[in-house]
Amino acid sequence: MTTAKLFLHGVPDSPAIWRPLIDALELDDTPVALPALPGFTGPLPAGFAATKEAYADWAVGEAEALAAAHGPIDIVGHDWGALIAQRAATLRPDLIRSWAVSNAVIDPDYRGHRIARIWNTPLLGEIFMALSRPAALARGLAEQGVPAALAAEEARQWANKDKRRAILRLYRSAHGLDFSRDWARDLDRLPRRGALIWGADDPYVDRSVASRFAAARGFPLTMIEDAGHWAIAERPLTVAAALRAFWDGLDREARD
Repeated sequence: MTTAKLFLHGVPDSPAIWRPLIDALELDDTPVALPALPGFTGPLPAGFAATKEAYADWAVGEAEALAAAHGPIDIVGHDWGALIAQRAATLRPDLIRSWAVSNAVIDPDYRGHRIARIWNTPLLGEIFMALSRPAALARGLAEQGVPAALAAEEARQWANKDKRRAILRLYRSAHGLDFSRDWARDLDRLPRRGALIWGADDPYVDRSVASRFAAARGFPLTMIEDAGHWAIAERPLTVAAALRAFWDGLDREARD
């Protein structure tokens, strides 16, 4: 039976960011879910706190629904989606056959990038959001390797004020991106079937973060050279090959 896949996008993206990779993976007969983080493509649901814990609980719910129909799943995350995927895997390892993350990990020593620190700062974050424009985001994404049409599509979501509010709440709930006091303490609960796939030229999360995590915890790391933070959209064929190799290894292990 083909293992169902759950893909979680990050900030400031939407599920559209996965399209190049999904096309490259050719998952025609595989159950696939690509949900939008609440508030990222529409209004924030009533009562949804938009904290890291709220998003982790939401992801567990998505995994539960997919696993109920298809058995333990493969969860894949990029950026904040990677952090949420790892957290969901520590909370409910019974739901997870494997996890794979791209360009973010729950690392006790990482303290965030410059924009994360801005978003974590009251008033400064609000000023940033008020002055930020979709056109500037589209240019920034394209400059970092996201295909221009996809960058423009993603940037249109930036007009959603709830999305910007949710991002501020999310980063502040994580003290920027400091997990040393909570999520990082539960990393020993991560399922052992996991992998890191990393754009080597990431300006937000340096490749050394991936290398340190992989070496310390014994997880395989595929470094994608000549790619940045959005390697999933910039080098989808290379990322797809790494994911397929990882999943094929699990399939062989199950058969043996």
